[in-house]
Parts: sequence; structure tokens; C-alpha cells
Amino acid sequence: MKKVYIYMAEGFEEIEALAPADLLRRAGAQVTLVSITDSLTVCGARGVSVVCDSTVSDSLSLPDMILLPGGYPGYKNLAESKQVEDIIKLMLDQNRFVAAICASPAAVLGAKGLLKNSSAVCYPGMEDSLNCKKIVSDGVCSDGNIITAKSAAFAIDFSLTLIERLFDAQTRRKVADQIVYNG
Repeated sequence: MKKVYIYMAEGFEEIEALAPADLLRRAGAQVTLVSITDSLTVCGARGVSVVCDSTVSDSLSLPDMILLPGGYPGYKNLAESKQVEDIIKLMLDQNRFVAAICASPAAVLGAKGLLKNSSAVCYPGMEDSLNCKKIVSDGVCSDGNIITAKSAAFAIDFSLTLIERLFDAQTRRKVADQIVYNG
């Protein structure tokens, strides 16, 4: 079974974390919501509290994919976490999937120089922090094992791209059909 960890920080953007969690689970992935603090409960940018499955300090095996939602101040909290940075680097070293949406591609990946060989997209106005090979204008960008997305408006497209990369195009279509998505 494919494993995905979604790293949850105080102030995360709800749709950017929960839409992928929902759709990836529909596809058959084992999705684990991981709090980056010692508390399992994390509050999103719009006041929605989520009880995570695990914390970043729990010993977890390396997943097939990690996901970094945006949201304010969620992306800043992710960027300031040494544990999250170490996991990202390990994932990239192991050539596993790293996905980030909204401000996280720039603030969490780009600001640490982790996109220098990749094309990427991020929340408009943060492109200077991407530090990437090529900034794209599409809503979702998939380059090698790094998948980035522009904003909450692209949460469904982003989620379906994650499914296609983790599984295949047929699984993407199946999940899109389940939610009556025609995009």
C-alpha cells in the first residue's frame, strides 16, 4: 500500500491538506496526518481543528510521498521545523515524492535551495523565493519527484496529479469520476 504523510502545522490551509487526504484515501493510499508539534490537534488558518494520526517526533517509516500544505502561518511553521527539513531532504535523497502547495513550494522548499534543479509553481508574489530552474504559470507543476501547486483553488487538480504520480492515470480517472470532476 502506498503511504503518504501530510505534515500539519498550526495555521495550515484546510483545503490544501484535507482535499488531498480525502482523494488520496479514495485512491487507496494510506494517508497519515502528521502534526509537526507534540500535540495531535492542529488548528487550520480558518479555525478548523484536525486531530492528526501521529506527531513528527513519532518514529515513522519513510513514506512514498510527503505533502506540505500552505496557509498562514502554517507554511512559516513548516519552514521553521528542522524535523520537517530533515524529512524533506531524506525524501529527496531517496528519490521519493515531495509535494507542496501555495506558499510552501517557495517558503519551505525554495528558500532552502531544494528546487534548484526543478520547475515549480507557488502562490503568486512568492516566486522570488522559489529559487528553481524554471517558474511555471500552470496551476500544478510536476517535475521529477517534486509536485507543486499554486494555491487552494488548485487543490483538486493537485490531488489528482498526486494520485496519478503515486498510482496511475486510470486511478486518477476513477477518483475524478467518483467526485464527478470534469476538469
